[in-house]
Amino acid sequence: MNVVKKKRNYRKEYDNYHGRPDQIKRRDSRNAARNALKKRGVPVKGKDVAHRNGNPRDNRPSNLKVVSKTKNRSYARTKTAGKVNRRS
Repeated sequence: MNVVKKKRNYRKEYDNYHGRPDQIKRRDSRNAARNALKKRGVPVKGKDVAHRNGNPRDNRPSNLKVVSKTKNRSYARTKTAGKVNRRS
């Protein structure tokens, strides 16, 4: 059984999603949250900084938590990539 994997088109992915202005703002805000926790001395190496309410633009310290990458990326998502349980 030979399965031929189609080669990813990274340029298309960037143009269609990663390069959109709203996605750039969300990514910038996620990076700012990570840097803010690092600056406060919280160990974040090898972990993800999760936003409790699921909003990457909300960087209040009470909304941020450090979790394993597996845990942060395992939450059930809606079709629009929002968390099913936004309080997770």
